[in-house]
Amino acid sequence: MAIVSREVREGLQTQGEDEQIAYSITTTPWGSDPSSVAVVVKDESAAFADVTDTVTSGSASANGDIITTPIIKSLAAGRTYRVEVKFASGANVFECYFRIRAER
Repeated sequence: MAIVSREVREGLQTQGEDEQIAYSITTTPWGSDPSSVAVVVKDESAAFADVTDTVTSGSASANGDIITTPIIKSLAAGRTYRVEVKFASGANVFECYFRIRAER
């Protein structure tokens, strides 16, 4: 299966600075039954600094072909974040991503 882009189909998301959201990703473009899920959040506005510990709460989970991210919170309005989701499917390891633009 050829993957044209690692960016999830939904693309850029917007999230209010006071909102707390857990996002869901369908892994079928890459593989089925994801395991070993890891999520990293990087602040694109700060040279892709890793801000995972500051802007996430909880941990990622997988159910069937759906990965749910930890809750993403405490984003700074005007900044753009890249959420990278790494997971195993069979013998393969994939990493997809989506971006969030934080708003007031």
